[in-house]
Amino acid sequence: MAQHRLTKQRGTNGIRGRERGADGASTSPDDGAAAARQRPREREAEPILRQRSREIQKFGEMIRMPIGLSEKVRAQSAASLNAILADTITLRDLYKKHHWQVSGHTFYQLHLLFDKHAEEQDELIDKVAERIQILGGISVAMGADVGEMTRIPRPPMGREEVPVQITRLLEAHELILKASREAAEQASDAGDEGTNDLLISDVVRTNELQVWFVAEHVVDTPLVKAAGTTESD
Repeated sequence: MAQHRLTKQRGTNGIRGRERGADGASTSPDDGAAAARQRPREREAEPILRQRSREIQKFGEMIRMPIGLSEKVRAQSAASLNAILADTITLRDLYKKHHWQVSGHTFYQLHLLFDKHAEEQDELIDKVAERIQILGGISVAMGADVGEMTRIPRPPMGREEVPVQITRLLEAHELILKASREAAEQASDAGDEGTNDLLISDVVRTNELQVWFVAEHVVDTPLVKAAGTTESD
């Protein structure tokens, strides 16, 4: 079958006119699509590359989703969840940064703990992002966009001391916990119990537990000899 090379022609009004094949015959875009569908059998498995299109839903826009909630309620929950999602992605990345860069006497324990917490935050990211989509919204996804949205301060690129690393983590956790409780109450008042359940059962409980495990590493207690004791014979 002869291959067609389509050349675009535009009228003076800027509207694309008909196209011409290699044989000079006039064709329309629909004809081109038909020709693509009729490609030789040996080319059917060939990937169609370099495809681009317009956005089908812009960030911040809501689509109708028949889950029994008004668009206003869904939009409100989606906006709150996107803010929490951006902070959760940042916290996950902060844990990975400290997992790689931690040093000192507690390196082994914190290296493993930070990685475990990063994985748990990764699970939360997926749950929160999917909830936003269920509501009919668009979840923030790319790092550059997350960096613009997050409320967690950006750390330096270099390595910091362990107490500072832990302080950053605890402050990030507290920020997310406060925002999650506020968003959960707001969602419940609006009748969005699905969002409320996600925030309380998953986001709040996971972050609270991680705070406990991390905070205990900056308690200044003796490791070998208790303070105020004397050696016995």
